[in-house]
Amino acid sequence: MFVVLELQKDEAEDAKMGVRKTSLTPVAGGDPEISLNHPYYDVARHCIIQLAGDDNSGRKVITFSCCRMPPSHQLNHSRLLEYLKYTLDQYVENDYTVVYFHYGLNSRNKPSLSWLQSAYKEFDRKYKKNLKALYIVHPTNFIKILWKIFKPLISHKFGKKVTSLNYLSELSEHLKYDLLIVPQEVIRHDENLQGKQKGRLPPAAKRPPPRPPLPTQQFGVSLQYSFQREHLHCFVFVFLTGLRIEGLFRRSASIQTVKEIQKLYNQGKPVNFDDYGDINIPAVILKTFLRELPQPLLTFEPYDQILEITSVESSLRVIRCKQIVQGLPEHNYAVLKYLMCFLHMVSQESIFNKMTGSNLACVFGLNLIWSPQGAASLSALVPINLITELLIDFYSKIFSSRTVSGEALP
Repeated sequence: MFVVLELQKDEAEDAKMGVRKTSLTPVAGGDPEISLNHPYYDVARHCIIQLAGDDNSGRKVITFSCCRMPPSHQLNHSRLLEYLKYTLDQYVENDYTVVYFHYGLNSRNKPSLSWLQSAYKEFDRKYKKNLKALYIVHPTNFIKILWKIFKPLISHKFGKKVTSLNYLSELSEHLKYDLLIVPQEVIRHDENLQGKQKGRLPPAAKRPPPRPPLPTQQFGVSLQYSFQREHLHCFVFVFLTGLRIEGLFRRSASIQTVKEIQKLYNQGKPVNFDDYGDINIPAVILKTFLRELPQPLLTFEPYDQILEITSVESSLRVIRCKQIVQGLPEHNYAVLKYLMCFLHMVSQESIFNKMTGSNLACVFGLNLIWSPQGAASLSALVPINLITELLIDFYSKIFSSRTVSGEALP
């Protein structure tokens, strides 16, 4: 009863601040790629759980938005838990991050305490081990009380992964905020909180104009600008030293070290990965290079064709993949061919490194392909991972008929 009263106090505080009540209908203009045949369409259509790019360590980010939860009588919370596990199952083999937007949880849509307790028990070591960070945004008295209730059940090690953030701006210190899918209700609530704190709404932040890239820039610029041998260095290092290391590409690395190496590359200075003693560093550098391209390596043009790959007859999918990559610009094709050749070799050693074509696709898919509108939706994961797996497993067939300059690279 005490917990319910605290939740009602939070709602009353929102009302005083003039915050509008949360919409209790499915998100307008929600995920258009969710099919009626989706196994969890009844839950997925509300867009409560979404994929939201990467954090600063290259780990996938999953967001949970309470403001998108409809009233309890319109949402089966058991199905919600199943859908959350279904989503996380695609990432638990790799390091990942969860962002929980608490705003919008109210007496009408909140799950029961017994459901919360059973939900925590459902997430066994498989889910907790590779969860590297859980960010709770806009915590309230309700959250603080819940924390006191569940703290005895939570291990000290897991508790260290939990970080409470009072404002959205604090998220930018930990992940790529521009790629986050933040509900408008949460943004308005954040503005109200800051306005209350300062006595007025904060002015729109003015960003300085972007600096022109260095002549030696390798990250965050187009392939045409950066197409040099240097950014292929990490391929070679991993190939020579880490091809048989279990879980290759699944782990994150020190943010500070990654930024240091990026700076060296961008300044045209040599990088010796032996000095760092961690095979995860060149692996993360490779993914970072791909993720920071202005356009995905596969470009935006074939995005719709890629999403349709699941509707193509199985026997024709390799042919469709070949048609898609044949249309890529020269530089994109050359780097993609080199990358897929390398990943194919990694998959050939899967008996040692446990990284099959399917596992590698889960790691690299969203670093190769994303929507022109920003982060890919959860419903786009299946076709994106499928086409990446095909590119890896059928490398020799897909890339056999088109040659590029510097063909000796692979």
